[in-house]
Amino acid sequence: MTGGTVAPGPPDLSEDGLPEGLPEGLPDGPSGWLKARLARIRPALAWIGRLTRHQVRFVLVLIGSAWGVVRESMRPNSWRRTVREEFRLCLRQVVGGGFLSTIVTATLAGLMVVSQAVYWLGFAGMAQMTGSILVSVLVREISPVLVGIILLGRSGMLVLTEIGMLTLGGQIRALQAQGMDPFLLLVLPRTCAFMVGGFTLGILFATNALLMGFIITHASGVITTSVWTFFANVLAAMSSWDFLVIPLKFILVGFFVGLGACMTGLLVDADDTIATLMPRGFARGIMTVMVVNILFILGG
Repeated sequence: MTGGTVAPGPPDLSEDGLPEGLPEGLPDGPSGWLKARLARIRPALAWIGRLTRHQVRFVLVLIGSAWGVVRESMRPNSWRRTVREEFRLCLRQVVGGGFLSTIVTATLAGLMVVSQAVYWLGFAGMAQMTGSILVSVLVREISPVLVGIILLGRSGMLVLTEIGMLTLGGQIRALQAQGMDPFLLLVLPRTCAFMVGGFTLGILFATNALLMGFIITHASGVITTSVWTFFANVLAAMSSWDFLVIPLKFILVGFFVGLGACMTGLLVDADDTIATLMPRGFARGIMTVMVVNILFILGG
């Protein structure tokens, strides 16, 4: 209109469909808005990623190292004289060091579990279920857990301390500089020794626990059968699957306890000390023992 104010026209639009001439510092288009949003949540995402990677790293290392031990143990060239000597020394320490602890723990388990199970099953008129209960509770479930804890406490912490101090002191790097593989020299023989020791101590634990439970119940007059009949009933209650699973549990518990201790010692940080290394190794060992048993429960 003549003599009046002219109404402003529509603002010019950018290629993104937004008004041009926006103040600096505001997002420029949808892509800029998305970048601004991502910039706000990026620290939180980075923290979650670091935490996840830190927690999963040891599990992935353990799985890869387990395959490496299995593969290298089947190669005759891996078992040189020094490796065989390390295996012999570690096996003697694992079995010899854990023998007394296994006997004492098995005796207590026999007194508490076997004798009570036999007494109360007989009291309830279900004495025919004694064998199956003892196999399911003591031999299959309790024995692998207690044997794993014995292996971890008596020998696993010793291996963890030994390898951890070698790593912190630079001896592992010195071995690598001399052309020697620490995995073959340290991890392979110790893991195999723990595997054999886990089977040996596991069978010893189960046998001694059942025997001590029989002695107590027989002396108190709860059962009147002979020891051979008692063990025959226990064996008759075992299925063919039990004859495979129970020894395999002992073997795998020893295998992963030894491997976990070795790898925890090799993966120490520069600022680690014994005060930080021991609790971490013990917690990882306990979790390893529990996870192996839980996997068998879920798979069985």
